[in-house]
Amino acid sequence: QVQLVESGGGLVQAGGSLRLSCAASGRTFSSYAMGWFRQAPGKEREFVAAISWSGISTYYADSVKGRFTISRDNAKNTVYLQMNSLKPEDTANYYCAAGHTIVRITTNGDYWGQGTQVTVSS
Repeated sequence: QVQLVESGGGLVQAGGSLRLSCAASGRTFSSYAMGWFRQAPGKEREFVAAISWSGISTYYADSVKGRFTISRDNAKNTVYLQMNSLKPEDTANYYCAAGHTIVRITTNGDYWGQGTQVTVSS
């Protein structure tokens, strides 16, 4: 199993940047594909970005391509989401997830964090 704790959320103006972090416990972190999802009030949870266990492969939702970057540091058991050029429609609770395969993590996770709130003001 792996436990996930997100941090780095907050309030930012449109056009600004934030970096989310997700710290994982457990010695098997490097074997998991990792992803970020988000859920806005009244909306379904949606996929944002994913990264393979090695960090070589990354995937993004069309809505964030070119603005968000996912990365990981297996030595620190941490995955990051750098968010630039933020828009009000990026406002949501952001969740980190771990999955057994990269295919799985683009649609769902096997383990989830509690989430961190990102609010983008116009």
